[in-house]
Amino acid sequence: MAIEIVMMPDSTRTAEEAAAACGCGVGQIVKSLVFTGAQSGHDMLLLVSGDNRVDEAGVAAYLGEGLERPRGAHVRNVTGFAIGGIPPFGHAAPLATYMDADLLAHDVVWAAAGTPNAVFSVDPRALQAATHAQVISLKG
Repeated sequence: MAIEIVMMPDSTRTAEEAAAACGCGVGQIVKSLVFTGAQSGHDMLLLVSGDNRVDEAGVAAYLGEGLERPRGAHVRNVTGFAIGGIPPFGHAAPLATYMDADLLAHDVVWAAAGTPNAVFSVDPRALQAATHAQVISLKG
């Protein structure tokens, strides 16, 4: 997948900051959020539209187990990146990945590229293919 990483002069840590820096709508920002299955202990990555909050109960019902939010140190160990700069791929360990269906409504989305001020743009369909993400409804 050909991407161009853009270093922004200001933080892109939050969806709102990233949208302002990228000159796009908040819904075009990809939030890469790590959760852990409450029963299995398996980590997973949710690629969420910046406009949306994760419907944890809905996702849990879909997956058949509850979700837990791991601490920042665990997220860094699993992904190799700090919260606020987690890219959708290139992690230290493979992660089951689920993509917010709302991201597919856009021609271009923006995702973190490893630091709180690095981003890249991509066609959401190409992102889905590159991450092998299962597309589901994630919004609450």
